[in-house]
Amino acid sequence: MKSIALKTNNSQTIEYFKNELKNTNIDNMYFSFKQFKHYKNIIIHYTGNNICDFINKISSLLSFLVIYEFEEDFLKESIYKNYFYFSKYEREIILNNCFDIMIESKNYLKNKYNILYNIFNDYLKNNTKIYLVGFLNFRLQKYFDFLNSIIEEAVNNFIIEKEYQEFVSLLKLYINSQKCTCQEIHIVYSKDFTIILDENKKIIENSKNTFNAKFLSDITFSTNDYTLNTLLNILPSKIYIHLIDNTIDEFIRTLNLIFEKKIVICTDCNICNLYKKTIKNPVL
Repeated sequence: MKSIALKTNNSQTIEYFKNELKNTNIDNMYFSFKQFKHYKNIIIHYTGNNICDFINKISSLLSFLVIYEFEEDFLKESIYKNYFYFSKYEREIILNNCFDIMIESKNYLKNKYNILYNIFNDYLKNNTKIYLVGFLNFRLQKYFDFLNSIIEEAVNNFIIEKEYQEFVSLLKLYINSQKCTCQEIHIVYSKDFTIILDENKKIIENSKNTFNAKFLSDITFSTNDYTLNTLLNILPSKIYIHLIDNTIDEFIRTLNLIFEKKIVICTDCNICNLYKKTIKNPVL
């Protein structure tokens, strides 16, 4: 026989655990709720022979209890404590970034669950009582370290996005403060190459002179930096982007943000079809 007592005064925790126990299919398991002097107790009795399986089930329930009922508060507390210099609005963005990071990769859920499961499982093998508040505060350091690594990644993503938005805003200010020097240009764009054509459909060489660059930023698009620099030097009234791959990637989205109404996206015109044909039938 094995008995486990979960001691807490958190009504939300009690209700959550009560519902989970009712829906857990464990033979020879019984549970009750009792009010003692300082704590409300969830007492779980197991009268079967497979104690190891029983402990595994309870460890799993406790792990999901932490994830679903306490994790958001842990994240908020850590963000507020370690990144207090961000505004409330910025901290909320960082918190949302944390959830986005964990949702994007199933490994994050698996890893944090395994950390919690192992902690609870090791403890319950030799103990029968869990004082929940004390356990959460003093025995989950490895789990907190994992959450803090997520927060660090979320903060880095936030800073990069903030710098990106500032970069775009500065370039928009520059463009709006200058006169356009030509009516139109055409950008033939694919994942493999970028060609800039003037209004007469003649090729314009990408500007690779960093001393004439109109932007200073850590944001980089690799070889497309030169394309952006060329556009900022030419300052056309209209930019026709011919998508040979029919794909709008990060660089094209950025051009849209910077040049806004000056941008026209095209996937089916004489220029598009010419270069699509060239790709399919290259000259040897």
